Amino acid sequence: MTEAGDERPTHGKRGHGSDPRALVVIPTYQEAATIVRALDVLDAAAPALHVLVVDDASPDGTGELVAARAERSPGLHLLRRAGKQGLGTAYLEGFAWGLERGYDVVVEMDADGSHDPAIVPVLLAGLEDADLVIGSRYVPGGEIPGWGWQRRALSAIGNRYASLALRLAVADLTSGFRAYRADLLRRVDLDGVRSNGCAFQIEMALRAALAGGRIAEVPIRFVDRTEGSSKMSAAIAAEALLRVTAWSLRPPALGRARPAGVEPAPVVASLAAGEDAPLVGPAGRAGVHPPLS
Repeated sequence: MTEAGDERPTHGKRGHGSDPRALVVIPTYQEAATIVRALDVLDAAAPALHVLVVDDASPDGTGELVAARAERSPGLHLLRRAGKQGLGTAYLEGFAWGLERGYDVVVEMDADGSHDPAIVPVLLAGLEDADLVIGSRYVPGGEIPGWGWQRRALSAIGNRYASLALRLAVADLTSGFRAYRADLLRRVDLDGVRSNGCAFQIEMALRAALAGGRIAEVPIRFVDRTEGSSKMSAAIAAEALLRVTAWSLRPPALGRARPAGVEPAPVVASLAAGEDAPLVGPAGRAGVHPPLS
């Protein structure tokens, strides 16, 4: 087992063969009922990937379950934190951990069963033509079974508002199931990110676009958790609304120089089920909002 050590990516299936290149970051708090199954399904779907579980000192023993499993799985890593510090900071620490160890791709997903680990290879395939691939509920082929019309409408309206306010041609800005190229994360000012919850996902997409990142979406089936309790709250939703409005007036600074020749506009496409759609671009063509400023 490794706990925030200095290990570099090993090779192949949990340590043998070709370079896995990709790290899946899974933040946890009180996920003892779901984490083992999530790791089982992920291991079956993409056995060559390495996994970093970032646990916020879960009192239900989530960290201990991961630690025990990691003893027999060299590609599984555990980063323990002192207490509950929030989703955004968990991902930021996970990103930094992966970048320091030379991974080429970083994937983020939840452990609660909402995100199907079998879709991870689809996200990775999308990175052949994009820098950020988002698993989307709101492109053709995306599904949210079990949601009532009120909850569905609230989520869709919130995402639509964020997309219009920030001029981002992304249907599901709040999705937490996504894959980043490491070189894009290095261009983003991760130290400047201050959001948590769904606002964190919106801010990361905005910063990716400002850094010239190409963003694509693939359809996913989002299923509500059946074990444990949701971390969503009115405070998290309010934070997202306030931050989006502020960013629409003054986008966050990159914090570092943009590479020469890179324009601050996303190249975006919906890679919907049954379609073989290329990314649309350059900026200003159909499907892409005007350049960000």
